[in-house]
Amino acid sequence: MSQVTRKQSASVGSKAGRFFTRGMFAALKNRDFRFLWVGNLAAQFAMQMQMVARGWLIYAMTQSPMMLTWVLLSFAAPSFLFSLFGGVMADRMQKKQVMMVAQGLNATATLVMATIVMSGQVTFMDFIYFGLFNGTVLALSMPARQSVMPELVGEETLFNAMALSTASMNLSRVCGPALAGAIIAMLADGDTANTFAVGVVYYIIAALYLIAVAALLLMRYQGNSTMVVEQGVFADIGAGLVYMWRSPLIFGLLLMAFVPMLFGMPIQFLMPAFNQDMLQGGADSLGLLLAFNGLGALCGSLLLSRLGDLRHKGLWLLLLSLGWAVFMAMFAFTTRLALAVPMITLVGLCSSMYMAMNMSLVQLAVLPAMRGRVNSILMMSFGLMPVGVIPVGYIAEHYGIDTSLWISAVCLAIVTLVLAVCIPAIRQIDQGYAKPPPTA
Repeated sequence: MSQVTRKQSASVGSKAGRFFTRGMFAALKNRDFRFLWVGNLAAQFAMQMQMVARGWLIYAMTQSPMMLTWVLLSFAAPSFLFSLFGGVMADRMQKKQVMMVAQGLNATATLVMATIVMSGQVTFMDFIYFGLFNGTVLALSMPARQSVMPELVGEETLFNAMALSTASMNLSRVCGPALAGAIIAMLADGDTANTFAVGVVYYIIAALYLIAVAALLLMRYQGNSTMVVEQGVFADIGAGLVYMWRSPLIFGLLLMAFVPMLFGMPIQFLMPAFNQDMLQGGADSLGLLLAFNGLGALCGSLLLSRLGDLRHKGLWLLLLSLGWAVFMAMFAFTTRLALAVPMITLVGLCSSMYMAMNMSLVQLAVLPAMRGRVNSILMMSFGLMPVGVIPVGYIAEHYGIDTSLWISAVCLAIVTLVLAVCIPAIRQIDQGYAKPPPTA
């Protein structure tokens, strides 16, 4: 090795060392990011508690995995239909205002739903209408929430910030389901169709959304647009799609975001069916499964926040997707809670690291003026989720939940390998951002 090369290597190593000394929670030194993190934590607690309450009551009312799938479709379809408009909003409007209005609407709608559930007059269609409304609000606001990160913390801290943001979601996945399950189990006292218990959980969810509004209100950051509006909304959408299509790297990363939504995420939404059919469990065991899934995800996101400067991120992204598939296949055929818990924990760890890394790489790859629209394309992956969940739900209803999850795992592994071969730009990703040149 030449003397110059040694000096360059030492300089890069020194920079990496300084990067790690910033600590696992470096991004939380930023005041506005702290408030954003707290607001997101409250909103994510709300979503996770709602998942348990909604899934428990719907399955108690219908005994049908397909009914769970239709409710998921009502929530996810608006993401496919409206997220592109949300991307234009994020690039054109103040991001803080978009986020605050969205959380306020969620709080109002949840209060209405809580009252309906508490009355005992709730129907399956009420969950469909509520899902459509919440899904639309999420589709229009999420691009603003995602594109805020690089503007708040900068590129070198972005992996840490995204990992900590994912950690807040995963912390809610640990505690939220367990809390919702415990409340329902305590208040329902064995009555699987008890609407009072579920109604109490929905009131708590509404309060959490109001906490999210308060946290956003305390942020000084406004998220003013730097985009020059010279054309119509549809022309802006078209420009974002063309930009994505012409970049092999961005296109490949977006495909890597779509894959788990089709084949990896159905396990989350069919958990009530798996819990009852394979484990013969109740609300407490359902909460436990979701909580340990969240615990694994929390550990994964914290690990990524510590290893933000990890090299060869493209290869790690592919390996994490394959790990997700392997552990999901092993989970599919477990019939004992003691075996299901470690498997679902590992599923959570791989999926969390994968999704946080993928989202961070997307943020770093795009131009600032395009972040909202590219994030809106990323959000469309949630709208594609039912494309995977509907056949998985159908197979679960006719051939068993174990078979359906195993098929999903196999499909996830196959598609990951195909993308690894067909899009070499993904394999070639190193650190994901341009580091300053080393000094002699």
